[in-house]
Amino acid sequence: MTAFGKLIRTTAFRLTLVYLFLFALFAASLLAYFAWNTRRLITEQITTTVNVEISEITSIYNRRGLHGLLTTMGNRALRPGANLYLLTAPNGQALAGNVGSLAPGVMSVQGWSETAYRRFDDLDKTDHRALVRVTEMDNGFRLLVGRDLEERRRLFGIVAKAAQWSILVVVVLGIGGGIFVARRVLRRIDAMTGTTKRIMAGDLSGRLPVGRSGDELDRLAENLNVMLERIEALMTGLKEVSDNIAHDLKTPLTRLRNRAEEALARSSSEADYRAALERTIEESDGLIRTFNALLMIARAESGQARGNMDDFDGADVANGIHELYEPLAEDDGMTLQVKTAPAPIHGNRELISQAVANLVENAIKYGKPEPGVEPMKADAREILIEARREGDQVLLSVTDHGPGIPEGDRKHAVERFVRLEASRTLPGSGLGLSLASAVATLHGGELRLGDAHPGLVATLVLPARAGGSDRLAAQTQDVPQKAA
Repeated sequence: MTAFGKLIRTTAFRLTLVYLFLFALFAASLLAYFAWNTRRLITEQITTTVNVEISEITSIYNRRGLHGLLTTMGNRALRPGANLYLLTAPNGQALAGNVGSLAPGVMSVQGWSETAYRRFDDLDKTDHRALVRVTEMDNGFRLLVGRDLEERRRLFGIVAKAAQWSILVVVVLGIGGGIFVARRVLRRIDAMTGTTKRIMAGDLSGRLPVGRSGDELDRLAENLNVMLERIEALMTGLKEVSDNIAHDLKTPLTRLRNRAEEALARSSSEADYRAALERTIEESDGLIRTFNALLMIARAESGQARGNMDDFDGADVANGIHELYEPLAEDDGMTLQVKTAPAPIHGNRELISQAVANLVENAIKYGKPEPGVEPMKADAREILIEARREGDQVLLSVTDHGPGIPEGDRKHAVERFVRLEASRTLPGSGLGLSLASAVATLHGGELRLGDAHPGLVATLVLPARAGGSDRLAAQTQDVPQKAA
């Protein structure tokens, strides 16, 4: 398709033509209305003038008789101008006036009429048009008084020519403006099309150009760029998940297979087989927990969990997690404390509970003082769960006094399958912080990792429920599924 063909097919050009047609139609209607009113006004002025003259001539005839009438008609016929006069006898013979000829039958009909005529003093011998009135006087005499319509015709011609030029100028400017607007829009659309082709070819880093006008195309481009950034992030996350699954799940699957093969090759008693099956079941449970955590992260990142949101108190979540994990912490030599205040939230209770549970599990596993290092605080083995409201935000935090996470690694720590423990001697899949971060993002918040001096403060920052100042009663017990 040629450039001109693309140009005339654009929506902007077609809309310009539609508006041009409507504007031209409006202008033509306005000029036609003006011309019609001008014609009507001139006609009214002619009829008024003719009626006044007939009244004056009739009055003179009544006072001075036929001789005075003939004298008056002769004098008025000699005046320069566009007025017409004619007096005829009962037999139709012209007695006085400046009209040389009329269309047949004009003098036989009283009243107003528009007719062709010639004056006595016309040199070009061409017919003219006039608006005349015929009146019958006493004794059968007929009086014609009228006015030439050349003035009306010229004025109407001026208006008609102005209308023609006006419409021509409107059409030229409209088409020129339409081409200009269409070319400008077409350039922007072509730029967007080129970017979309690169994106479809696999370059997800491409972004639509955004101008400085802030018009609807710029707003559309900005929204599409946000969407593209989200798609790129999801595709990158999908690739990372695929790579991480291939690397991180290969080891437990291989270990599972080797244990089963070893049991078949070396076990000689029912107790050996039972021990092998128990280890296989334990390893399978770990894999199931990993896949369940991935599914929960996928639900959170895709926004599918928004349909299960409700109003609840974050303090109840913190208290439920404390009650559930307190025995586990004590078995591991840790002390689990809870400190709560009313924290109204509108969200998915299951996911938020799971996120807080993951933070507590990480604190129990990694929050112990480093071996060989004398604790600086008496509460070095204490883990604190807090729930409180600050302004329009609800903070659900878990604080431990272990080695913490270096500031440079905190951003990397929330990625999937990332475990900062180099030896990987502790159980886990590296999905706990990833799930907590995804849950916070789903609710319009964020996961903050801070320093407890020493230790780590992991905080879920969530929007507080509007108007929720009273503590809500807990309706169900939080029994989260282990994910990390």
